[in-house]
Amino acid sequence: MPALKLSSKHCDFINDDHLLGMLLRQRSDAVRIREIIAKSLSKEPLTVEETAALVMADDPELVEEIFAAASRLKQKVYGNRIVLFAPLYIGNNCVNDCSYCSFKRSNTGAVRRTLTEQEVREQVIALEENGHKRLILVFGEHRRYDPRFIADTVRTVYATKSGHGEIRRVNINAAPLDHEGYATIKEAGIGTYQIFQETYHHSTYTRVHGKKTPKADYLYRLHGLGRAMEAGLDDVGLGVLFGLFDWRFEVLGLVSHALHLQHHYGVGPHTISFPRLRPAHGVKSDSRHLVDDYDFKRIIAILRLAVPYAGLILTARENPDVRRSLMAFGVSQIDAGSRIELGGYTEAGDAQVMEREQFSLGDIRSLDEVMAELMRDGYLPSFCTSCYRSGRTGEHFMEFSIPGFIKEFCTPNALLTLQEYLEDYASPETQSVGEALVARELQKLEDGDFKETLCGRLSAIRQNKSRDCYF
Repeated sequence: MPALKLSSKHCDFINDDHLLGMLLRQRSDAVRIREIIAKSLSKEPLTVEETAALVMADDPELVEEIFAAASRLKQKVYGNRIVLFAPLYIGNNCVNDCSYCSFKRSNTGAVRRTLTEQEVREQVIALEENGHKRLILVFGEHRRYDPRFIADTVRTVYATKSGHGEIRRVNINAAPLDHEGYATIKEAGIGTYQIFQETYHHSTYTRVHGKKTPKADYLYRLHGLGRAMEAGLDDVGLGVLFGLFDWRFEVLGLVSHALHLQHHYGVGPHTISFPRLRPAHGVKSDSRHLVDDYDFKRIIAILRLAVPYAGLILTARENPDVRRSLMAFGVSQIDAGSRIELGGYTEAGDAQVMEREQFSLGDIRSLDEVMAELMRDGYLPSFCTSCYRSGRTGEHFMEFSIPGFIKEFCTPNALLTLQEYLEDYASPETQSVGEALVARELQKLEDGDFKETLCGRLSAIRQNKSRDCYF
């Protein structure tokens, strides 16, 4: 593990008493709530105090206004686009002993494994042959998974191609690193580096992580993304595991973290993840702070309003019905066709193998099934990676997304990647639904040179003359 060197901007910006005090002081004042909503709809990030007011707004009428505003803001910034990706677990060796995780070192029932280079290729080919273009690689926190190993794995993924299949963006979920480690991984061409704080509440963090593991250092983990940005990685992702402490506090922690990054580094998080605790092999969960579906919906809506430029990730931990019901309230990214067993994309059957998973999934439908449902519901599935490859990342991404300009890139690029999927991977039923969606989306565009260029590129994809073209 790296030496515990903090970022140059390090400080403990999470003051538990201050955040908890905000939750005690806030009241559901309708006038103030509507003023805060109006600020958010102008695409301005909210302060922690303003977020606390939304969190404490329990009046059903005001909560419905928050839901409606979040849905409207999502449309203004991202349109009806939903970006799709898949997780690929590389290894589950771990030096930590997190109470909520099946990979914890004390879980002797977990099947430990690290994919070989050839096994990584086999997993990637299986993902590509189903149509995936975007992956997040997940590594246990272990000295074996050092920056060089991660970088080499990323290069293997990018170099593995099958037919028209290729992975165009690789994100990372791994341990916090030192500056040199992040620089090594950056050279491999990664997209977003994601670190979950898990919980921002200090005493809860200590309780669930123990005292004699690398992860026990709260401040080192808190500033992991700051070090990444100092090392040149301008796309980073935040995350909390909801269910460890009061969800209201955790929302304020996430917003505090986002504002810290924006203030000190000029750019906030590219993504925010908000998974809920799920059953896991060898884990006995504490149920005191579990989040029900209604409050989960509130979390998503409030985060959309508080951090308007960030992509919000709803994972396959949730079951299909929950995912479908929550999609409209701010979600911009989901995983699909996911398996989180080591080797799961080639070795797993229809049932999950708990001894080989970090937690259980709620949605193990195929990518094709998820694509078809999204399109029937009016969403535009996207595998787009154009912003990353065109330099629209970090501060540049915020320049485009905050004013809403990103939508001008997202819709045409989403259509191009969707057309690739329809031609190369879709079932006949999904292809029919998809072609109708493409036609409807084209009708929304104004006639002119841009639309003509887009139609020409779509035609070239259908005629198998072109792939991977983007604006």
